[in-house]
Amino acid sequence: MDASGGKVRILVVDDDDLVLSLIENILSKDGFDVETTNDSSGALNLIERTHPDVVISDLMMPNVDGFDLCKGVRDNKDLDDIKFIVVTAKAYASDEARAFECGANGYLKKPINPQTFPDRLRRIVEDKIDLTFWGVRGTLPKTGEGALRYGGNTSCVTLEFPSQQLFVFDVGSGIKELGAHLLRQGRKRINAKLFISHPHWDHINAIPFFAPLYMQGNEFEILGSKQGDITMRELISAQMDGVYFPITLTEFSARTYFRNLDEGTHDVADIEVKTKLLAHPGRALGFRVNYNSRSICYITDQELYLNDNEAYDPHYERTMAEFVNGADVLITDTTYTDEEYKSKVNWGHSCVSKVCEFADAGNVKKLYLFHHDPDQDDDAIDAKHEAAVKKLQELGSKVECIAPREGDKFRL
Repeated sequence: MDASGGKVRILVVDDDDLVLSLIENILSKDGFDVETTNDSSGALNLIERTHPDVVISDLMMPNVDGFDLCKGVRDNKDLDDIKFIVVTAKAYASDEARAFECGANGYLKKPINPQTFPDRLRRIVEDKIDLTFWGVRGTLPKTGEGALRYGGNTSCVTLEFPSQQLFVFDVGSGIKELGAHLLRQGRKRINAKLFISHPHWDHINAIPFFAPLYMQGNEFEILGSKQGDITMRELISAQMDGVYFPITLTEFSARTYFRNLDEGTHDVADIEVKTKLLAHPGRALGFRVNYNSRSICYITDQELYLNDNEAYDPHYERTMAEFVNGADVLITDTTYTDEEYKSKVNWGHSCVSKVCEFADAGNVKKLYLFHHDPDQDDDAIDAKHEAAVKKLQELGSKVECIAPREGDKFRL
């Protein structure tokens, strides 16, 4: 739907009539209003005359190629509101970069996947980020009847952006489900960034089960903090050493490389990512992703001490509130109830009341409760959510509280 509530109007420009027919068929079934042309030389005049919401264009066309057509649209200020999306068989990074320099809003690669194409297109058109939870528990996976609603997998969350960047936060057991999902979709040439908050087992030990790592043509960068003089590469390869696991890092067929992060501001795939050291044993990082006036914070694991504890650090809490200030989304460690926390002090995790105070002090819009203790069943998580909602009401807070379940997807 466009801003007025009508169908999104799309003009498809391609010199291949089979491609035109395929795209028209796929998008018409998904509710788009589609017009096509195989005449690239007359496409700009057609765009100026009909003013579609979206132009989908091939790159390699006679007379006027996709780069020139994109520049022609962007040179006309009356067409500023049109989304221009390249759909091409050219998989070269230099061509993708040039397309964005010319003003393209998206770059999709052929062959077209009918299962994923409409959703990927819609995300570009609406400029939305997909936030998906693949594992919401901490410490250990949980099985049985008590894990049917929230799921039993450990930490793994993804952000997928309009321009196709895929960010994965932590590689707990949930990443196996992510890998299966990507394969079911028939994804090829997967390029993703894997952010490791810290190297405790529940955050890293499922990386060998991420199937796309064993497929040529895929590319992954693994980012996280060093632990002393131990690099991120050494951390990941060590836990796959033959003593602990039968498959080593050398078995990865995908291009895999590593990047050590310190506290600061980083450019990752043209998106700003800020990092913050957290109160947790070892070096743990929290992440803030800033994209087109939206902010998503992933803060796990951290311990927020009760105010009457001798380890309570008001300076740390102020700096953390500043770090998440105004965020649209705060995904954070809410491992314990207040009662449970009394016997778990210095274990590196937080309780419900402190998390609510944290979210309220940071003026975040939505709080997502995360990293649940494996001894808690689904009913216990429901009770934690109810307690959090009550605490926020007592604080007079405007924060909306959500307890996401494994597989939940939110469009931001």
